[in-house]
Amino acid sequence: MFSMPSGRHRFADLSEREILALAISSEEDDARIYRSYADRLRGDYPATAAIFEGMAAEEDGHRQRLIDLFRSRFGDTIPLIRREHVAGYYARRPVWLIETLGLDRIRAEAETMERDAERFYLAATARTRDAATRRLLGDLAAAESAHGSRAAALAADSLPDPVRADEDRAARRQFVLTWVQPGLAGLMDGSVSTLAPIFATAFATRDPHTTLLVGLAASVGAGISMGFTEAAHDDGVLSGRGSPWKRGLASGVMTAAGGLGHALPYLIPQFWTATLLAIAVVFIELWAIVWIQNRFMQTPFLRATFQVVLGGALVFAAGALIGAG
Repeated sequence: MFSMPSGRHRFADLSEREILALAISSEEDDARIYRSYADRLRGDYPATAAIFEGMAAEEDGHRQRLIDLFRSRFGDTIPLIRREHVAGYYARRPVWLIETLGLDRIRAEAETMERDAERFYLAATARTRDAATRRLLGDLAAAESAHGSRAAALAADSLPDPVRADEDRAARRQFVLTWVQPGLAGLMDGSVSTLAPIFATAFATRDPHTTLLVGLAASVGAGISMGFTEAAHDDGVLSGRGSPWKRGLASGVMTAAGGLGHALPYLIPQFWTATLLAIAVVFIELWAIVWIQNRFMQTPFLRATFQVVLGGALVFAAGALIGAG
């Protein structure tokens, strides 16, 4: 029976019995992860969900072959040994984190899982002496290596090019609605709305420290306000815009970042050096907004430039004039 000491075992110290037990538990975990992916995607991406169901079935088959071999060599009692019991063994992303992953990331995670499993079986094959065990582990290494081909075959049945294109468009749209749109709104609000109070304070006081404090207060306060407003005004059920907390996080963080960008230069004690650097940061922020609008929102570049740069310039001028007066 495998018993865990206070530390973790090294892979090189595992017996063949323990290696097989580790392979069995790993296949079980991977099948469970693939089914979790399928459950996560079934509502919006049924074709991709079918692919992950097929991959889970493949892992079930691997697990059963390993169990049959274990019973023939060591009996019915399989020791409890899992990934976390072995130092240096590849880890899997906690299943609950799939709620935060998009479609492309989940596909990439699956590819990483297959490569990790292949490396494990190759290393395990080199550690075993029994001919039947070496043959099975080698077969499973080849199977994991070919899993991409198996996924491609499943995709040919469940995910033809038009279907995949539709799913990719839906995933991109969801990403834009959940992250880009609220983040862009926050960046615009944080970058533009804080210009007037920060530069009014700067030109009224000529004191970098006071300007910094006002900028920090305006940026952090605006970030908290925008974040809670975005999270509270739409639960995403009817609009399809996704989790309110994700949208609130994107909006709040980007709002605060937009204001902090031109507030932090006032850490510099020389007023004009800090102010010129802050002005330069403002232009970088405004051009970043233009790029995001053009890249993700399909806003024509010239129109986005006119709207954002002109609006920012007017707010900056208002703050500077009020402060100078």
